[in-house]
Amino acid sequence: MALVNSSATLCLNTSSSLLPTSSIPISPAFLPCPLSSTTSRRGLLSLSFALKEEAVEANCGYEAEQVEEEEEEEEMEESRETLLYSLSPLPLLFVAALPGAGTVRSLFGPFVEIVKSLNLPDWLVHWGHPGNMAVVLFAMGGYGTYLGFRIRFSDDVEEKAKAKDLHPKLLGGMFFFFALGATGGVTSLLTSDKPIFESPHAVTGFIGLTLLTIQTILPSLFEGKPELRNVHGILGSGIMTLFLVHAALGLQLGLSY
Repeated sequence: MALVNSSATLCLNTSSSLLPTSSIPISPAFLPCPLSSTTSRRGLLSLSFALKEEAVEANCGYEAEQVEEEEEEEEMEESRETLLYSLSPLPLLFVAALPGAGTVRSLFGPFVEIVKSLNLPDWLVHWGHPGNMAVVLFAMGGYGTYLGFRIRFSDDVEEKAKAKDLHPKLLGGMFFFFALGATGGVTSLLTSDKPIFESPHAVTGFIGLTLLTIQTILPSLFEGKPELRNVHGILGSGIMTLFLVHAALGLQLGLSY
């Protein structure tokens, strides 16, 4: 038994002496590198996430630019519509005194349908009312105003007598044709499917017709109150100035559609 143990010990010592110890160096390059592989994986992941974030930011920026462009286009369209109806505060002041647009549309509806059925040229429907009113304003109104000044300042008795006869006829005719022409203007707008009372042109037209009504009443009061002649002259000049502004606003409205 002792012989077996001693032989076994001898064999173990001999085998351990034959095994290589530290005589052969082991290079660290051949050792496994778990840290470097983990770092590279993390770098690839962070790079992919960064690319994804840049793509998302680019898409978000493109969508934001599209939204801004659409908002700018809507604002431009709104500003164009605002130019059509003008920025004047006059409609806000007088809209309560005007008849309802719906009522006027219903009253003019049958006549508008008749005009549409006639297939008139577009330029005639569009510019017929402005052309007629321009003739009335400058021919009857302009000459009638001139005659009114001749009544006040002329020393020729015969000329003054003719002016007194013709002046009220011309301006009375201007009032009649302006009132009649207002219906033509409403018909023209309705035929073109445009609003009728929202423009400063319509408001100044109503104001002018109201002042013309007062102007036609004043001469009947001259006998008892001669000072009203001055009021008549000043008011008449103001009415003509107002109708010149009215004509300019009408031209602006006609060119806007």
